[in-house]
Amino acid sequence: MVKAVAAMGGAGGTLFCSQSFAVFNNTQIHAQIRPSLPLTLPPLVHRLTNFSNQDSILAKTQCRLRLKVVTKAADSSQPTSAITSSDKAIVPDEEFSLAKVSFGVIGLGLGVSLLSYGFGAYFNILPGSEWSAIMLTYGFPLAIIGMALKYAELKPVPCVTYADAQLLREKCATPVLKQVRSDVIRYRYGDEQHLDEALKRIFQFGLGGGIPRRSAPILQNIREEVTEDGKYCLVLVFEAKALQLSDFEKRQAKFTSFFGPGISSEIVKGENDLYEVRLISNTTL
Repeated sequence: MVKAVAAMGGAGGTLFCSQSFAVFNNTQIHAQIRPSLPLTLPPLVHRLTNFSNQDSILAKTQCRLRLKVVTKAADSSQPTSAITSSDKAIVPDEEFSLAKVSFGVIGLGLGVSLLSYGFGAYFNILPGSEWSAIMLTYGFPLAIIGMALKYAELKPVPCVTYADAQLLREKCATPVLKQVRSDVIRYRYGDEQHLDEALKRIFQFGLGGGIPRRSAPILQNIREEVTEDGKYCLVLVFEAKALQLSDFEKRQAKFTSFFGPGISSEIVKGENDLYEVRLISNTTL
């Protein structure tokens, strides 16, 4: 408690305190003042105002902090609808196979290495002069074979596989669809393009009612997905700048018969000059 005696005189007032004063937020503030020492009223009022302002600021700060914590808690409790469904995730192709390795690069690299070291050893630039003849003998044909394979190789096309389609592939995909997928995702040698034999029969290059060879569609990529009714589907994406959608649609039955049995086909127009041939397996779980 504060005991004070105020005496007004002149233009100002004084306050004499004999004991400690003030309680703010359960905190006592002690000011031991001699009875004979006068305190002017305005400084005391100013101090009390400062304490009151500080207490108000602390209260506002605590309120703001409390609001921030509530906001973070609300964010962490949001539903997981924004997270991509696991069955629509793209499965990376991490399977190793020799068919995915370019033999042209291997042969050319090995042949050039043997030739380089053989010449260096023959002219005593590198050690092993007694092996130089063997290196030159085998290095030259390996380099020639590597260059020939590199010239004739057909690179694999990109394959996008969704997780749900990968689960259905082994049980629902037909042997023909599995073979088509395996053929186009590996290096091939001597073919002008992927699925060359299939396209030749379906579009009848250079024959009556067919199309010119130079207008043949080119396979750009493939995609494995699941249809809305839960069937395995292999999508062949072709680029055909000289063809129209009608050129594919009137050959839809030929796509079905060539890649069958046990499938149905659909033709979909993609962006720009891309056309999708959807080969849907009729086998279900």
